[in-house]
Amino acid sequence: MRTRTLVAAVTVAVTGFLGYAVAADRAPRTHLRADTIPVRAALGDGDAYDVRHLLRPRGKYLGVAAAGAPRSMDAVTSFAGTMRFRPNIITIYEAFGDGFAAAEVRRTYRYGALPIVRWEPYDVRLDDIAGGRHDAYVTAFAEAVRALNLPIALTFAHEMNGHWYPWGSRRHSAADFARAWRRLHDLFTRAGATNVIWAWTPNVISGAPGVALEPYYPGDRYVDWVGLDGYYTRTGPQTYRRLFGPTMAEVRRFTGRPFLVVETGAEPGPARTRQIRDLFASVARDDRMLGFVYFNQRGSKRWEIDDDPAATAVYRREARRHGYGFRVA
Repeated sequence: MRTRTLVAAVTVAVTGFLGYAVAADRAPRTHLRADTIPVRAALGDGDAYDVRHLLRPRGKYLGVAAAGAPRSMDAVTSFAGTMRFRPNIITIYEAFGDGFAAAEVRRTYRYGALPIVRWEPYDVRLDDIAGGRHDAYVTAFAEAVRALNLPIALTFAHEMNGHWYPWGSRRHSAADFARAWRRLHDLFTRAGATNVIWAWTPNVISGAPGVALEPYYPGDRYVDWVGLDGYYTRTGPQTYRRLFGPTMAEVRRFTGRPFLVVETGAEPGPARTRQIRDLFASVARDDRMLGFVYFNQRGSKRWEIDDDPAATAVYRREARRHGYGFRVA
C-alpha cells in the first residue's frame, strides 16, 4: 500500500484481476502561501487559465507516471528518450494535508505536459471533508492552484470503489465520497480555481466486483473527465475491451463525460507486447477515450517497459502509427 506522504511514485493496490504497484516514500510537503509562489497571474488579477481546449483535444493524451517525477524530470527525460516520444501528461501524487505541489506543476507545464494531481486523503475522514472540517486547508490549497494559474487535472480519493485504500468502500460510504467531492469542487470554485480539470477516477470493476459506481458519482456539474485505473496482468482481462469495457458501459448509464485511463501497465510475460499494441490501437479508435497514462515503475510487478526491448519497440511504433500526442499550452 502507499504511504501517507506526498510520494514520487504511486501504489495501485488492486484485488482480483489487477496488479499492485508499490511506491517509495517522500517527505511531507509544507503548506505554501499563494504569495510565496512565482505566479503566472496573481490571485484575482486577470482571468483564470481556460482549460476548455484541453477537455476534449483533437489529439490523444499519452502520459507517464515515472519514479521521482516531476520533482526531478530525469526519469521522464529518460523515458521519453528511450520511447522517442514526449509524454503530454505527467502524474503527481500528493497527500491531502500537504501544500500544493506548485514547483512540480510548473516544471511539468514547462515540459509541455498536463500535470495530473492524485490527491490522497490518508489521514482524514471523507465525512469530515464533506462537513467542512477541512475548509481552511482546502481553500488555501485552491488559492495556491489559482495563484499559479496553470492547468491541472485533479483526481481525489481515486479507486474509491475498492477496499484497499483508507478512503475505500469498506471504511466510507459512497454518499460521503460524493459529498466530499462536491465540497472540494465548491471551495475551488469560490477561490476562482477554474483552471482545474476534475477527473473522477474509480478502479475498473473487475477489481472491485459488486460495488456499484453510480452512488459515488457527484454529478456532471462536478466532473469533467471519468478516469479509469486498470492493469493488464497474466491472470486478468487480456484486452482493452474486457479490461475497461465493462466499467465504461456501467459509467455510461449515468454520465456521458469522456474517459481517460489515468493509470495502466502491462505485466511482463508473453502477452505484454500484444497487450501494449491492443491498448494503443483501442484507445486510438475509441472516440470516448482521451488517452492513457502508463505507470512506468516497479512495484510488486515490473510494470516499467523502458528496459524491455520488445515492449519499447511496440510502444515506439504504435505511438507514431496512431498519432498520439500534442504539446499542452
